[in-house]
Amino acid sequence: MSSIKLSNIGQLITYDSEAKRMISKDNSEIVIHNRKILEIGNNLGDADQLIDCNGMLVTPGFVDSHTHPVFLNGREDEFKMRIEGKSYEDIAAAGGGIINSVNDVRESSEEELILRVKDRMDRFLKLGTTTIECKSGYGLNTESELKSLKVIHEVNKSHDIDMVATFMGAHAFPKEFVQKHDAYVDIICKEMIPAVAKQGIAKFNDVFCEDGYFNLEQTRKILLEGKKYGLIPRMHAAEFTDSGSAVLAGDLKSISADHLMAVSDEGIEALKRNEVIATLLPGTTFFLGKTSYAPYKKLKHAGVDIALATDYNPGSCHIQSMSFILSLACIYMNMDIMNAIKASTFTAARSMMLEGEIGSIEKGKYADIIIWNINRVEQIPYMVTDQPIQCVYKKGMPAFIA
Repeated sequence: MSSIKLSNIGQLITYDSEAKRMISKDNSEIVIHNRKILEIGNNLGDADQLIDCNGMLVTPGFVDSHTHPVFLNGREDEFKMRIEGKSYEDIAAAGGGIINSVNDVRESSEEELILRVKDRMDRFLKLGTTTIECKSGYGLNTESELKSLKVIHEVNKSHDIDMVATFMGAHAFPKEFVQKHDAYVDIICKEMIPAVAKQGIAKFNDVFCEDGYFNLEQTRKILLEGKKYGLIPRMHAAEFTDSGSAVLAGDLKSISADHLMAVSDEGIEALKRNEVIATLLPGTTFFLGKTSYAPYKKLKHAGVDIALATDYNPGSCHIQSMSFILSLACIYMNMDIMNAIKASTFTAARSMMLEGEIGSIEKGKYADIIIWNINRVEQIPYMVTDQPIQCVYKKGMPAFIA
């Protein structure tokens, strides 16, 4: 394969694994060979193809470590209901929310869902996301959960973006089990998890541990059963209430605990002690019209590693732009810009156990790179709704050119 040199880079921003910190380099070059980064420096010599970055900013591609993209239709009606005063919890209690998407997924063909998910991945890539975690969870029976994971797998085979699958049969209780919660948990453990493991697509197992959804005992049972089958635990934790879910995430050594708007001090300590990554989702707080964002400063000062993600889904956060998530994190959680870049690239890759391959611009890693149409990193969150991207490289090849 021919070599590519990105020259005349104005500012290069990335995490440096050797220095263990974010770094900024001026007037540097990157040589790519066999899809990976061969050299970073100055005056690196010739390459088969030369790309002039015209003094612009270069960063790693975004890694979005929490999304729910396998659904058929949006839930605009619920958005209207929230504007009129209904809360997300009110809508869910009335039979809306997650359950509203379940019938669509169950009744849709694999081909229909593939087309929808492919279009969504096209959009993610244009917005600079090069690797994405994708959850099932809108099927809520064995057949439809397996179908959702198969959709992720099929799109992943043909799309430039890398998609990492998470099984989330424990997203909500389907209507047929609304009065039989423990019976549904038994189906997840005895039927779904073995079938998902046999299918071999999902890497992770996620549970929505929250009042009105899966309690601590049910969550523990599901995640421990998944572990027996090689599925790595993730958790939706402390989103609306402090139910002890962050402490449980620590006890189970979940790779990530996500949301955390209502996390307790005890929960924060458990995350730190057990090296659980806190994945913060400010887009959800914003989209739901709430004002209590996750306590970034407390988590950071406690020494918890922090990732950022979109939580893209049809109901509570219909946002695909990671750069907009950075704006929210900086504005509403007072997150330092360089920390926000790290959280949305390197730490997010860590939460998907891929930091040895992606998440930073370093020798030997895949060349997942954004060339921006701006020259300073501060402009990414500053521009808020504008995504001034010139080109996205995925594994050393141009995947999107503006």
